[in-house]
Amino acid sequence: MPKLLLRADIKSLGHIGDLVEVNEGYARNYLIPQGLALVPTPGNLKRIADEKKHVEAQRAKEAAEKRAIANRIEGVEITIVSKANEQGHLFGSVGPKEITDALREEGYNIAIEQVELEEHLKQVDKYTVSIRFADEIKANISVWVAPEKSDDGSEAAPADDESE
Repeated sequence: MPKLLLRADIKSLGHIGDLVEVNEGYARNYLIPQGLALVPTPGNLKRIADEKKHVEAQRAKEAAEKRAIANRIEGVEITIVSKANEQGHLFGSVGPKEITDALREEGYNIAIEQVELEEHLKQVDKYTVSIRFADEIKANISVWVAPEKSDDGSEAAPADDESE
């Protein structure tokens, strides 16, 4: 099994600068032709060390930016209005797309993949939703799912509200 020096992070294999052992075919047919790994010569070791310093500095900068955004969005409350029956069950559901759309309206540019929901929201209520910026950088926001008002101005209220 050949040993190679990684030029990029490869999920389930290693990070830039790591010395890894891989199958010969994987090295010959994929890693080396794609420029993802090099044979560990003294010149390549120095070259990769320089690349690694550059990548680590860039990662630190990106992490600081992500932490700043996470701190800014932490605790934000958004309201999503959806059609619901009298018991508060939604006629559909609220998912990551609706949450990201509502966040964009508030000025936060969040990708759908960053919203962590175990399942879509199907009930009128307040929910805490995590937004993941990186493995260790997360923020929690509050999502209010409210019933849509009917044409006469009244809300489709939950069954325990008998104000009519």
